[in-house]
This record gives sequence, structure tokens and C-alpha cells, in this order.
Amino acid sequence: MNQDQRPFVETYDTTLRDGSQGEGISYTVEDKLRLAEHLDAFGVTYIEGGWPGSNPKDAEFFARARDRVFRNARLAAFGSTRRAGLAPEDDPNLQALVAAGTPVCTIFGKTWTLHVTDVLRTTLEQNLAMIEESVAFLVAAGKTVVYDAEHFFDGYRADPTYAIETLHAARRGGAEVIVLCDTNGGSLPWGIEAAVQDVARALPGVRLGVHVHDDTGCGVANTLAAVRAGVRHVQGTMNGYGERCGNANLSVIIPNLELKLGFRCLEPGKLAGLTELSRFVADVANHMLDPRTPYVGRSAFAHKGGVHVAAMRRSPTSYQHIEPELVGNTMRVVVSELSGRGNVLSKAEELGVVIDAGAEVEALREIKEAEARGLSYESAEASVALLLKRRAPGYEPLFEILDYQVQVGKRRNSETFAEAVVKLRVGNEILHTAAEGNGPVGALDAALRKALTPVYPIVQRIQLADYKVRILDSVAGTGAITRVLIDSKSESGTWSTVGASSNIIEASLDALVDSIEYGLFSAGAEPPSEPLSGEARALARASEPPPAPVSRTSEAPPSPAAATEAGSARTSP
Repeated sequence: MNQDQRPFVETYDTTLRDGSQGEGISYTVEDKLRLAEHLDAFGVTYIEGGWPGSNPKDAEFFARARDRVFRNARLAAFGSTRRAGLAPEDDPNLQALVAAGTPVCTIFGKTWTLHVTDVLRTTLEQNLAMIEESVAFLVAAGKTVVYDAEHFFDGYRADPTYAIETLHAARRGGAEVIVLCDTNGGSLPWGIEAAVQDVARALPGVRLGVHVHDDTGCGVANTLAAVRAGVRHVQGTMNGYGERCGNANLSVIIPNLELKLGFRCLEPGKLAGLTELSRFVADVANHMLDPRTPYVGRSAFAHKGGVHVAAMRRSPTSYQHIEPELVGNTMRVVVSELSGRGNVLSKAEELGVVIDAGAEVEALREIKEAEARGLSYESAEASVALLLKRRAPGYEPLFEILDYQVQVGKRRNSETFAEAVVKLRVGNEILHTAAEGNGPVGALDAALRKALTPVYPIVQRIQLADYKVRILDSVAGTGAITRVLIDSKSESGTWSTVGASSNIIEASLDALVDSIEYGLFSAGAEPPSEPLSGEARALARASEPPPAPVSRTSEAPPSPAAATEAGSARTSP
């Protein structure tokens, strides 16, 4: 069937309003304008910008949005029905909706008798008048009105006759869409589907919508059940942000409608922008996207088990329900102790590393042994890339650590200090230098950079972005294995490396060396073919180290128990 012939379902995005009610989310006006721009480019039908009558920030957003051109979406302002005892033209909330200047206004009204009598403290008859008159006032002002029937499903269970009468009131007022809301998020799919079917019979010809929250974990399922029952307007937020457990997740609903249920929500080709949009919203909200989020998460198409990957290499559909590219995501192979040969071969192909035939078996053995010692390669793909690269034909290290020494102490003036001495080989040169830092790993990092900068100036663009420490077997006390994960970045991207040892300094150095070497290789660095000049050699040394550095394994650095409590932690390097 041609895509344009498929039934169309409107998408109403309320990330800017309902999504901002999620705990820990606070958008600036600039954030909201950027989000609206991206949502419009993606192609949602409506963008709900906020509640202009509730706060100055939303009023400013609508004032600034008037100068923006929305090419795909219609901007909506949100508010409530008039207050009891006020005429619509005297109600400040309704006046603010008109002043917002949007083509669409969305208002909510009470459906549940409990809310009418106990929250609004008015009569059932007065509530019906409030709904009808408020909708009619906005329609007379030239607005398209979307009516949100708040707490509809709770109200329907309590008094179905009255709940449906509130919908008739909105219809009489001229609402273009009537949205059934599961505001408490406590419904289940079969209850949603049955109620929507009853409403469709009671209000034939009315365009119905659905707005659900995720308090039972069924937000997506409840939305799809409503569509099956006849709804053609779905509300939600990107990544499911929202009050309490969140709103129905449009990042999951939209691909389910398009790819599974045979509906059309977007223009052709737009669905491939879903993953990028989802991650952009997460960045602006300053919330890390759950990697297991269906369709858009980093792990959504990640394959770890050896049996899975072996099958995937023969047929990609064997362990994937769709092609990840349809939603702008990518398939990934995770290398771990559960891997098989196929994982290693796939990862080498993904990373562009050429290895000798049969080398994957030896690499796999090394990975399994390393993970048994405490390493974890799942979140450290740069370390995996180096492990494979070091087995590639003609591999030559950019540098090699020969010895190191770290000293941490406290001087008589009560200042603590950390000093590191490193001895390393670069090409045919032996470099020997020392540096200070705010901690032992920082001192090692400074000493390495001091030695490497004259040879590889690009090393100065490699930044340590994060440093995580995890104690793996805290019951072992000071002999516990420590796993160190280092995140690094440069203008070319980000990468992660790992080290593990009962010696926290050794674990940190292993991860640090991988981080720097991977960053240099990624920047196109090659081992020097000529001896260093006297000036470069002098710069690399820069300070006179003690005469006898010790082996990297002979020094006994601070125990992991002294570095961090048992469990997971981020600590200053």
C-alpha cells in the first residue's frame, strides 16, 4: 500500500508543557524554542508550547514564537475551562490563551464527578456549562480548540453517563478534537479500548484523541489500544517525560503506529530522524536517555550473546524486529565474556580493524580472561578497538610505558601533593619525565602529556571527560579488584576505555594509556620515523625526574578501599 493511502494519526507533542512537569526537568525559553524548532522539522502535527496563564516563562515563549515560522506543526497554547462564577470573557486564563496568538488552544475540563464536587466544589450542571462556554468562547475568537477530558477513564468508571455528557458539552461548544485523558495513568489496555469504543458509539463522527500517563507502565500500550478502538489523535512526550512516571512515549508510539499498525504519522522519510530527535530532547532536558528505550536507545539494537551475533551475521532479521536505520538507529555488537567469534569479527568490521585469519579466536580468549579478572568491555569500545588493533598485522604502538612511579603526600604547610614520574619509549627514543597533579591519576596524565606533546601535539586536544571507579568485590577489603572507566573526548568525538586491577593506580593507568593511544590513532597519528630533535627531547623531559623509577607493578599505590567506598562512584582523578 502506498504510504499516503494509510490512515493518518495526528501526533500532539506536549514535551514543552507536560514534559516539563517531570521531576528534574526545567526548560529555559531558549530551550523551548530550540525544541519546538526540532519537533516542527521532524513533523509532529501539534506542538503544545505551555500554559501562558500560569507563568511568565510560557508567556514569553509564546511572545517570541510569534516570530517563528512553523512549517509542519501547529502551535497550541494550553489552559483550563473558565472558573466557576466567572464569564469566559472575564476569565484571566482564557484571556491569556487568546493573547498567546496560537492557532490552536487546548483546554482541559473535569470529567470525574469527584473532581467536580470535591475539587472544583461546584455542581455537575455548572461544570457542563463551564466546558461548553469556554470552548465556545475560544472558537468565537477564531481558535481551533482541542478539548482534554481530564480524568476521563476514572470518571467513566465512576459515572459513565455523566462522563460522556461532559464530552457532549465540549462538542456543543465546537471542539474540533475531544481527547480522553488517563490523567492518573492507572488504566490498562483492555479498559481503555472498551471505553473508547463506547465513546465512539455515543459521539459518532467526533474526532477522538487520547492522552495517557505511564503509572502502570502501560502508557504506550494504552495509546495503541485507543487507536485500535478508533482514536486518530495521540498525545504524548518525547522520551516519555512528564509528571510522576511520565507521559506516553511518542518516541515509541510513533514507530509502532508507522511500522507495526499500518498508520501514517509523518511525511515519508521523516521517521529516520526519530533517534536523533530523541537524543536531542534528552540533551536539552539534561536527562540521560535510557539506553534500553525501544527504537531509539543505544542498546535497542545491541547484540551481546555469541549465539545471537552468529545468527545475525547470517541474517540480520534473525534477532532484530526492524531495520534500525528505519528509525535512525544503528546495530551494534557488544564484546564481552559472553561473546563468540562472531562478536569479535563483527566488532573488528565495525571498527575498521583488519586482523589476521584466526586472530579473533585468540582475541576472544584474551577478552574472556580479562573479564574474569574484572574488566568489562561493554562500555569501553575504545579498549576493544585497541585490543583488536594490537593483533592486526604490522601494528606498532605509538608509545610504550616502561616504568612509572607515583608519590602522594602532605607537606609541612598542610598542602597535599601528587607527583608522577614516567619512563616511556616513543619510536626508538626513551623519554623520562615528571609532573604534578591534583591526584595520582592527574599527575600521571600530566606526565604522559608532557612527554608525548612534542611528538604528538594532537594529544593536547584529548580531554578526560569522566572518571568512574567501581569496587568489584568489596568483601576482599584492600585486596579488592577495582575497575576504572575513563571517558575521553576531542573534536572528533567521545570514547571510553577500561582498566582493572587490585592496584587502583595500575587500573587507572591502563585505562588512561588506552584513552590516549585511541585518541591519537583516531586523529591519524603514526609512530615517529625520525629521531627526536634535541629541542623536542628537552621539551619531553621538561623536568629532571628522580634517578631510579620503579617498575609499574612494584609500587604499592593506595588501596581501592582508600580511594572509594564499596560499590560504584565517581571520584577525582
